[in-house]
Amino acid sequence: MGLQGKVALVTGASSGIGRAIAMELGSQGATVVVNYVGDVASANEVLAVIQQAGGKAVAIAADVSNSADVQRMFDQAAQQFGGVNLLVNNAGIEKHTPFLDKPEAEWDKIIAVNLKGTFLCTQAAARQMAKSGKGGTVVNISSVHEDLPFPGYADYCASKGAIRMLCRDLALELAPYKINVVNVAPGAVDTPINKGTMTDPEKKMALIREIPLGRVAQPREIAKLVAYLAGDDASYITGTTIFIDGGLMHQTKSL
Repeated sequence: MGLQGKVALVTGASSGIGRAIAMELGSQGATVVVNYVGDVASANEVLAVIQQAGGKAVAIAADVSNSADVQRMFDQAAQQFGGVNLLVNNAGIEKHTPFLDKPEAEWDKIIAVNLKGTFLCTQAAARQMAKSGKGGTVVNISSVHEDLPFPGYADYCASKGAIRMLCRDLALELAPYKINVVNVAPGAVDTPINKGTMTDPEKKMALIREIPLGRVAQPREIAKLVAYLAGDDASYITGTTIFIDGGLMHQTKSL
């Protein structure tokens, strides 16, 4: 129960990596705000798992790219739990479209959720953390594509590259308030967003050949890293990206 006393808000927590993170934080004693959009049944499943294990959690629907939604969500967290001291910016979307064909609306949506959402949620959380005088931690779920090109996903790569610099800048700007900011950058993970690849034997094998450890990650592995970064043992880590990719980044750079 290493996270006892922590109040964590996890965006996009009803599925995939966010779901695993919310459950892991809850299992380690944190009170968890499960953010979701649309799929209330999946969000309630996450709540049930946390509560059945003796944890405390609440689900709040909010579009992270909408400032009014974000403010309402953080206000509710403050009213119920006194404010958050751990934010996990996990909500993110992607869509494959060749750059020459990419519609403006698609670009705007992906940048809005991935980058603007991170800005809005971090600002709201940091204000609560600074006001408390006790600080806190912000973990951004980035991607190897904050550094690694990914043709067909220019908007996604741009959003993650921006989060890389946002992390570095905010680590300096928020340090006086005892707020740590860290990026976690997964490589290939077995989540619903990668279902098309994971269910196609040829595509899956081509992907695995690029990963030195010879497999994709499971969401719980990302969650374990986030839980460590949320704890007191990681209090000296800020302003950096931690890659969790089975060696993918190094393999790609060596080609």
